[in-house]
Amino acid sequence: MKVALCLQHVLFEGPGVFRLALETRGYTVKNVVVPAEGLPADPGDFLLIMGGPMSVNDSDAWIEAELQFVKTALANDIPVLGICFGAQLLAKALGGSVTPGPKFELGMSSVSLTDMGKIDPILSAMPQDFLVFQWHGEGITLPPGSTHLVTSADFPVQAFRMTDRTYGLLFHPELEESDMGALCRECPQDVQRGGMTPESIQARSRPHLPGLHQLADRFIDHLIRK
Repeated sequence: MKVALCLQHVLFEGPGVFRLALETRGYTVKNVVVPAEGLPADPGDFLLIMGGPMSVNDSDAWIEAELQFVKTALANDIPVLGICFGAQLLAKALGGSVTPGPKFELGMSSVSLTDMGKIDPILSAMPQDFLVFQWHGEGITLPPGSTHLVTSADFPVQAFRMTDRTYGLLFHPELEESDMGALCRECPQDVQRGGMTPESIQARSRPHLPGLHQLADRFIDHLIRK
């Protein structure tokens, strides 16, 4: 059975609905919490890099080690999907950069497909403008040679593709309502910075979760076929 390695950075940001999407397609999902559990020797058959409250620009040795781990997976042509901090880490591994954004972006916000996003094999199924769930304060500068897929006013790079097997998403399509509750409990300072309450975050997000989960499923379906 193929193994999908999920790199978590905190216990409260796991694979969400990506787990079911992978398991129903015959993958075993192996969760590893970095840096607490250390990096495994093998990136598996699919690499999923999740979010976290840290910055890829922090000087911690484990971040550099994870960057090298991601570069190895890319060199081995393993499908890689980075989410939020994971997308920032992926962008940096590919030669892009990560810088503070104009604000802390939290909750549902509108994003738009770029011209290349409109013809992307996954994102072309989305409308021109759609709502996604956000939880971040830093943005991405596109890696050289990558394709810009989704944009917004405050954070221009919301999604990018390096190859048909490598995508980075600044937003979260995978979160379930319970995951949002955990984020609110564990990061109350972020909720305050965003000028929201846990109740308002969940109430505004709830109607949009089924569509986001369908998008998450499409990403997995595409990546495991390439």
